[in-house]
Amino acid sequence: MNAGLAITTSPAGNRVARAVAPVFHRLLDRIDAGLAVGGIEASLPDGTRRLLGGRAAGPVPVVVVHRWRALVRLAMAGSVGWYESWAAGDWSSPDPVPLFDLFMRNRVPLGDAARSGGVAKLAARAWHRFRRNDRSGARRNIAAHYDLGNDFYQAWLDPGLTYSSAIFADRDEPFERAQETKLRAVLDRTQAKAGDTILEIGCGWGSFAEVAARSGVNVHALTLSTEQKRYVDDRMAATGLDGVTVALTDYRDATGMFDAVASIEMVEAVGEEYWPAYLDTIARVLKPGGRAAIQYIAIDDAVFDAYASSVDFIQRYVFPGGLLLSERRFRALAEARGLAWEAPHAFGLDYAETLRRWRVAFDAAVAEGRLPARLDEKFVALWRYYLMYCEGGFRGGGIDVAQVTLVKI
Repeated sequence: MNAGLAITTSPAGNRVARAVAPVFHRLLDRIDAGLAVGGIEASLPDGTRRLLGGRAAGPVPVVVVHRWRALVRLAMAGSVGWYESWAAGDWSSPDPVPLFDLFMRNRVPLGDAARSGGVAKLAARAWHRFRRNDRSGARRNIAAHYDLGNDFYQAWLDPGLTYSSAIFADRDEPFERAQETKLRAVLDRTQAKAGDTILEIGCGWGSFAEVAARSGVNVHALTLSTEQKRYVDDRMAATGLDGVTVALTDYRDATGMFDAVASIEMVEAVGEEYWPAYLDTIARVLKPGGRAAIQYIAIDDAVFDAYASSVDFIQRYVFPGGLLLSERRFRALAEARGLAWEAPHAFGLDYAETLRRWRVAFDAAVAEGRLPARLDEKFVALWRYYLMYCEGGFRGGGIDVAQVTLVKI
């Protein structure tokens, strides 16, 4: 068994452990200094326990570092290394969500303590460049995430297959109702009436299109996922709704004029390089006075540059080509194209609750053997970590979800 830098019971191993421990404690000192709120109860490979932070109220997760290698990977590769060390058993926690919450709450004072640097950062950026979202790259990136199989997503999403944040009236509200509240909020923002036509950029599995069609609104839906298109076609045929068409079309290739546009958590798959093209499309296809309802995920502008210049765990392992928005920069690009930014509404804690419910449903699907047999234990562990990582991020406030209306002037 490869124990990495684990402490052994041999005299030689104990001597090595005592020799290297001070190096890692200095790294922990750096993390300790960056925890302005909350703290970490850490158990370490040299047998010591430390409270990192603890100077102000906040989450205090329990973390057991089984091998010093966990800290090496964190220092060298940031969130990517931290995930890889978790997957390798280098560290554990009874509940990692508060740990991710803690890191996000302290995103500014921690600085680069949890981000990759040096050669590792340069290598990751070079690798990530091959996953840019030009037309061919966007198809590959979307397929990597959304074409995992409709049967996979059906096992743990709500019955309407809505893969975006719900809006809750309260934390006891049924999940499907909270998702419909979100979908109707998007539809209301468009002010579309019966007989109007909406262009939906990124249609998912058709939940918004169905809600709009049941209100008499026509929807022309775009996706790059063959699995999603097949599902939406079947869904509309089963419901008998004939006001929905779905096309495997890149948003850049959309044609025609529309009364409104809807796009729910699709812009995160665009990338900063292509934000202008995305907004150009909206401005081009909207009729004068038309409204675009956008639901988007943004990261705190204070850390956007550091985030965008590195490759995080989600970009590396879950969503190639993904990038959260800088609201300030994205808004400026929209307004420069004659799209007025109106009525923004943020609801990040609702996303934390959405992710918690997805994780509960995901765990139930695993326990009951309802995930497709082709997905191995490594995949299941990765996705559970992904759901916890995202939930903690929203609870920590450094990432947020919001709806906004863009009105063509």
